[in-house]
Amino acid sequence: MTNPQILWLRKNLFSTWYNSLLTVFCLILLSWVAKGILTWATTQAQWAVVSVNLRLFLVGRFPQSLYWRVWIVLAIASALGAITWGVFSSKRNLTKSGLAIFSLIIGVLLTVFPLDLTSRIYLLLIAVLLLISFLLGKRFTKLIAPWLSFIWILSFPIILWLIGGGFGLQSVPTNLWNGLLLTLLMAAVSIVLSFPIGVLLALGRTSNLPVVRWFSILYIEIIRGLPLIGILFLAQVMLPLFLPVDLRLDRVVRAITGLVLFSAAYMAENVRGGLQAISRGQIEAAKALGLNSLFVVILIVLPQALRAVIPAIVGQFIGLFKDTSLLSLVGLVELTGIARSILAQPQFIGRYAEVYLFIGLIYWVFCYSMSLASRKLEKQLSS
Repeated sequence: MTNPQILWLRKNLFSTWYNSLLTVFCLILLSWVAKGILTWATTQAQWAVVSVNLRLFLVGRFPQSLYWRVWIVLAIASALGAITWGVFSSKRNLTKSGLAIFSLIIGVLLTVFPLDLTSRIYLLLIAVLLLISFLLGKRFTKLIAPWLSFIWILSFPIILWLIGGGFGLQSVPTNLWNGLLLTLLMAAVSIVLSFPIGVLLALGRTSNLPVVRWFSILYIEIIRGLPLIGILFLAQVMLPLFLPVDLRLDRVVRAITGLVLFSAAYMAENVRGGLQAISRGQIEAAKALGLNSLFVVILIVLPQALRAVIPAIVGQFIGLFKDTSLLSLVGLVELTGIARSILAQPQFIGRYAEVYLFIGLIYWVFCYSMSLASRKLEKQLSS
């Protein structure tokens, strides 16, 4: 019996003589490129710029004595993420291959990255917490699922309290929030705030009230016609002019305002596409059953509309996460900004490739994770 893999190769890559030549040429080209990259990475690249400045990349100038708070934040986010993944994977068992891949990733993190003993212990404990949380999410899906969104929302003020301090904890000024920590914080807060605003704008654009509809249209079209960097500069420079003299907004708050205003306009158009996919007959049927307009929107229209545009919404979230790299241009030292600061160190001048490959890998890991979660959510909702 012919191997199915051989049949696939023959059908897709070697079906004709010119397809065979093209396949061989592409393989040679890829081999040459891969050999060059491996040679550079193993013999010429100076990865000391990453190992020496790893803490700067991750948490910037956050006080070292307060790292335990960052580890707690990581534990909270990891546990909630694992529980959510377990809820979405409740119908699938944990396979040996999945457990092996998880163990391999943790082993690589523990051995490759230059971490001290305390950090290795924290990382190992978080890995155990991840596994336990995932199993709890799978085991108690029906109990956890209705409360999952509320738990995520409740975790945000706790995380902000741990990072910023106050209420019994030592305060940490926002100018010490740097690196990946600031990037993730800005992206998460902007995503959480821009999503409901975008939904309201989408509903407003389809409203029968002229004032609401035209306000939504003007806002969406004006914001979509401006570049993000312009909005960020306006938020940093112009926003304080509209506030009382004694009210001074922090730079981080102003940057979040710019990101939210920009992302909400694009989010509104994504959601509006889902709203247009709902047939008029469903709305009329819901009203015939006695539901008022508010309940029709909440119970009938929005669940179907949001389900239809999950890929577009997650794509917007991914774009927003990458757009945080522009914050370095307005004085915030997030991941890209801290990379520029590291490249200014005399011993690492000119190490652009190593630094930007490293932060590019970080961006890819988080963006791919969001894409993977999106596919898992789509599969869960369609089943």
